[in-house]
Amino acid sequence: MEAVKTAETLPQAGQSNLSLLSFNIQTGVETRDFHEYVTKSWKHLLPLRERISNLNHIAKLIHSYDLVGLQEVDSGSLRTGFLDQTEYLAQRAEFPYWYRQVNRSLGKIAQHSNGVLSRIQPRCVDEHKLPGLRGRGAMLVELQTNREPLLVCIMHLALGKRARRLQLAYISELVSEYSQLVVMGDFNCGAQSRELRELVYSTHLQLPIEEMNTFPSWRPSHKFDHILISDSLLLKKTDVLAHTHSDHLPISVEIELPAGVFLIK
Repeated sequence: MEAVKTAETLPQAGQSNLSLLSFNIQTGVETRDFHEYVTKSWKHLLPLRERISNLNHIAKLIHSYDLVGLQEVDSGSLRTGFLDQTEYLAQRAEFPYWYRQVNRSLGKIAQHSNGVLSRIQPRCVDEHKLPGLRGRGAMLVELQTNREPLLVCIMHLALGKRARRLQLAYISELVSEYSQLVVMGDFNCGAQSRELRELVYSTHLQLPIEEMNTFPSWRPSHKFDHILISDSLLLKKTDVLAHTHSDHLPISVEIELPAGVFLIK
């Protein structure tokens, strides 16, 4: 016999809209031209005074969002003054829940990571190493609703096309059982790329809007950063933000859950 649910055990109605942002922050290093990858490469290896200032600007930018996926954060090494940037941004922007995934550890020199900040307590967070050369990963963040869970996948893909195809095939298998799904991050490929289209065709995801370029931040001509949503979700708004404290621009969406579905906090 099914147990009688009391008022205390009934799920409490929560929000049905969700605002999300994805941002490759390049560890808080601002880039203004391609030649700076060479002439100012030291900024990626040594402590930098302006890095904290840039992180503070990023914290202000992300403060209004429900969930933020970060790529190219450092989890505490020499170049960041041993500051865990995901934790710092969570505290600065007042996110109660934060998680980081170290994908490539170079000891005290660098801790290459993904990060997620959330105002909604996840039901669970799983980390996955992606196929190909070491250093790429994905985070699966499951949010509880009054019906099926909502899965948010945050990732940073490889530069090579063959590796990206392997990685997106792996992602497709990980997320295939979820009908309410968001996949976002730095894909390092455009909306028309074969590997991204293969992901869409093998899932319930929809192709992203093409004209919203995110790279390079000083003269965006490519859309390498995407937020893909399943066809069960309603896209209410999408935007690329003019925030140049990285070599990528952040991208954001606002989505609405299906009628009668709400997040349980």
